[in-house]
Amino acid sequence: MMNRNIASFQDYKYFVKGDLCRYLDGKPPRFRRFLRAYITPGFRYTFWMRTCQWTKSCNHPILFVFARLMLWIYSVRFGIMIPYTTQIGPGLYIAHFSCIVVSPLAVLGRNVNLSQGVTIGQKISEGRFCAPIIGDRVYVAPGAKLIGKISIGDAAAIGANAVVVKDVPAKGVAVGVPARVISDRGSSEYVGSFFEY
Repeated sequence: MMNRNIASFQDYKYFVKGDLCRYLDGKPPRFRRFLRAYITPGFRYTFWMRTCQWTKSCNHPILFVFARLMLWIYSVRFGIMIPYTTQIGPGLYIAHFSCIVVSPLAVLGRNVNLSQGVTIGQKISEGRFCAPIIGDRVYVAPGAKLIGKISIGDAAAIGANAVVVKDVPAKGVAVGVPARVISDRGSSEYVGSFFEY
């Protein structure tokens, strides 16, 4: 799996560019398009989340405090609770905001789509807290809940209001409560354009 940590300004630009490209329908990133995307609550939140990661890792305490404040403001305003410490690959796309909760222990791959009402939560397993590991190009539909020590394979799709407590294979489509895999069509119809690496 690729590195999901921002350790330099080059990493920061790479991750922000990856997130931005998901909101541009494949168009190359430009400053004017950045400003248009910044109006979108999902991109605005991820921009400040990435800024927190960069300022923390590069030891910029004043900028870090400011970035944390902005992240907190948008967390309250948009109802998105994704800690800046969560490991998330570039290309995160939040289509609609509100009631999105992600555990700081979760790991998300590249080009993941999160919808409104999604919870990616932790639980105690074998005496310690653990959370889902989500692969690349995964689509998580509105209201879905992914809980505990589970693995979601690359290009999988999680259906609306599904409660996932078991592993989902690559290209699996999981629906229901509790969720079960009903096909191997995957997420290609839902993820859309994504950032190339």
